[in-house]
Amino acid sequence: MSPSGAMDELLSRDGVRLAFERVDGQKAPVIFVHGWCCDHEFFAPQLAYFADRGHQVLALDLRGHGRSDKPVQPYTMPSFADDIAWLCGELKLPPAILVGHSMGGIVAFDLAVRYPELVAAVAMLDAAIVVPDAAWPGIAGMIASLRAPTYRAALIDYVARALILPSDDKTRAHWILERMSSAPQHVMVSAFEGLRDYDPDIGGRRLDVPALYISADEAVARTDMARLQQLVPTLAHGRTVGSGHFCQLEVPDQVNAMLNRFIDLTRPDGARSRQ
Repeated sequence: MSPSGAMDELLSRDGVRLAFERVDGQKAPVIFVHGWCCDHEFFAPQLAYFADRGHQVLALDLRGHGRSDKPVQPYTMPSFADDIAWLCGELKLPPAILVGHSMGGIVAFDLAVRYPELVAAVAMLDAAIVVPDAAWPGIAGMIASLRAPTYRAALIDYVARALILPSDDKTRAHWILERMSSAPQHVMVSAFEGLRDYDPDIGGRRLDVPALYISADEAVARTDMARLQQLVPTLAHGRTVGSGHFCQLEVPDQVNAMLNRFIDLTRPDGARSRQ
């Protein structure tokens, strides 16, 4: 459910309509970036929580997702980040706190590295920014499955098996599977290829803004934390208790508390606004 005062908006960039939900506030803006085949409602608890605390909040539908347009084109992590950078300029936002889940965490990382003037701090939730070596063998097979006529079943099998714990809420898990499997096939494939092809270390880049990584309570790590720490010297690391990959929905109180403390410590409202 959207918080009181939320506005559904659309802006067009080069003929592609980008949808987002926004609530005005006096505190530093918080931008929520959803994951692969998801949409802005996957951050509904956080949108309401930080709006209630006086932040300006935006929850996006990345191109290809939700209410945004879904052209047949490559869907790469930098292209998603470029859309958000453009949106920050159109809305004349001061430096924002980025919160990205899963693929959205990679997009937030890329945006913070390439557009540091737009970013006050970044939080990444269970995001495969540095893919562990053990995960690579399954990626090619997953892309092949998504290219097949049974692509929806392939997505449902993967998400149910790899991202949702037996202890996760069954009704919520059903909603997640239904929502994700409704994404167009060309978006599923291209965005997953974008995940595969993303190199966080290209050109020796480093992320220097305050950063937080929140892991879900899963047996298999989504990112190589040792290598991520090398890329993000400022990195703080938290972990949820009793939640699969969609921790922001499964245990929002835990995630919100960690995000709130992180924001308090980084003091983004003291950051200089963009000119």
